[in-house]
Amino acid sequence: MVTVLETERLVLREVEEADAPFVLELLNSPGFLENIGDRGVRTEDEARGYIVERVIGSYRQHGFGMWLTIQKLDQTAVGLAGLVKREGLETPDVGYAFAPRVWGQGYAQEAAAGVLAHAQGKMGLQKLAAITTLENFASMAVLRKIGFVYQGTIQLPGIDRESTHFTVG
Repeated sequence: MVTVLETERLVLREVEEADAPFVLELLNSPGFLENIGDRGVRTEDEARGYIVERVIGSYRQHGFGMWLTIQKLDQTAVGLAGLVKREGLETPDVGYAFAPRVWGQGYAQEAAAGVLAHAQGKMGLQKLAAITTLENFASMAVLRKIGFVYQGTIQLPGIDRESTHFTVG
């Protein structure tokens, strides 16, 4: 297991095929489906394929991607957070998604701030982007709290609705 970064309460590490049960749960949670989109992943085999093609593929192609977010307290996976290279954005995008059972505990803000600090520090990526659905006010608040500035809305290729667009750096 490759640990990428740690925060006060979380460890972010590279996703592995063995994480398929959690990834399957997260990708099919109502919040993920509403705010990020349906990835069409319905079985553990499809989750393993998603991990290999999309997540590990991003590590290989871009040197970064989404990382499994684990509570230090009990080593339980609670979400994904990291960097995504999206078509239509000039800079990497800070992204995160958490299991509904841990919403309201500050993990999104803690993980996103950790990803931002890691990207700007160790990775040397000063300018970053972030997007949300127009209705995801909680995520917009997280982005503002960690220093992102609202730029307006943007229509990205392959996404059937407008997104809010934030930048930092």
